[in-house]
Amino acid sequence: MSTPVPDLKVIDDPQVALAAIDPIRSQILAALRTPGSASSIAKGLDMSRQKVNYHLRTLEECGLVELVEERPRRGLTERIMIASASSYAVAPEALGDSASAPETMDRLSSQYLIAVAARIVGDVGQLARSAARAGRPLSTLTIDTEIRFANAADRAEYSRELADAIAKLGARYHNEDAPNGRWHRVIVAAHPRRNTPRKGHRND
Repeated sequence: MSTPVPDLKVIDDPQVALAAIDPIRSQILAALRTPGSASSIAKGLDMSRQKVNYHLRTLEECGLVELVEERPRRGLTERIMIASASSYAVAPEALGDSASAPETMDRLSSQYLIAVAARIVGDVGQLARSAARAGRPLSTLTIDTEIRFANAADRAEYSRELADAIAKLGARYHNEDAPNGRWHRVIVAAHPRRNTPRKGHRND
């Protein structure tokens, strides 16, 4: 019985990142969310089988696709492949020295928020891989919701109350000297919702 592919894989290797973001290879990865061969992908993407095979070899070398099975077909062997994950995210480590560094940025800027979000991808991706190797779950907490403020004053008051509540909780539960304690990052972020049309919803 095959092992289910993970929902998300974090890429932190520059060469693997380059392979994943290549336009043709990203199409092949999307097509291989379900098992397929070079022939079936070529037909679906209107490409030659030779071209697909070339890109598949690169993706396999980078660990982005995996062999499911080999089937004899017309005197040849057909290799059935599947993507190593349903989706991918690129960690800042893949950019090397040009990776984002939140510590050098204005904490009130949108660039700081983006850099912190990128750091989350790298940190949690690495922790998740370590936990998987050890056969342990990784405990996390995510709160993702939407709120519509009537005006800027309400937004500012909400921010103040939220900051006060988090400070009180932090003071209650933080223990600097706990012998078996473990440090955690707590990140709270808010930004305007991107204005993308959604079926059945007003675009406002």
